[in-house]
Amino acid sequence: MTMTSSRRIVLAMLVLTTLLAGCQSLYFSAMEKVGVHKRDILIDRVEDARESQQDTKEQFQSALDAFMAVTNYDGGDLEATYRDLNDVLERSEERADELSERIDAVEDVAEALFDEWQEELDQYHNLSLRRSSEKQLKTTRQRCDQLIRQMRRAEAKIEPVLVPLRDQVLYLKHNLNARAVNALSQELVQVRSDVASLLHELEVAVDEADRFIRTLEQQS
Repeated sequence: MTMTSSRRIVLAMLVLTTLLAGCQSLYFSAMEKVGVHKRDILIDRVEDARESQQDTKEQFQSALDAFMAVTNYDGGDLEATYRDLNDVLERSEERADELSERIDAVEDVAEALFDEWQEELDQYHNLSLRRSSEKQLKTTRQRCDQLIRQMRRAEAKIEPVLVPLRDQVLYLKHNLNARAVNALSQELVQVRSDVASLLHELEVAVDEADRFIRTLEQQS
């Protein structure tokens, strides 16, 4: 790849990033004109992320149950079993993608809210009110950062679960026999442990979301 081509790619990425940021800014401005402020949007998006965490938790528990059920295979249509597990895997991947998108959405509006809040501190004439608002900003930002860290921690637990499930579905696709089922049984020992860890982190993230929502509602 030539230097010119590299520069074009970098430039295109910068333009795309700018356009996306501009779209977000226009969206927030339009919403404020109808009385919906960034704080309200943040609450909505955290609620959406919390819902997605719950859905992800349920989906991965269901996925584990479906894969575990195959270990009791005692004859039958393995082709149908493969299709069922592939469907379960695809639904799990969809939940994972949705969760990542919703966490990104929380980060986007949180950054916009806190940047605006920080800039508006300079508009105060009353120093006591300014200090109070600044303190509240610091506390809210810290709690939001804690929430996002926990959501990302839970998100990071998803791929270690999906990787072996993808492998097993692929292996089963080309080996519709008892050997493939036996390989799945051996792999699920670690998968079960990874799913338990994922579900725990999702539960913690849901609790963090509940606490953060209460914090924002109390400030309204």
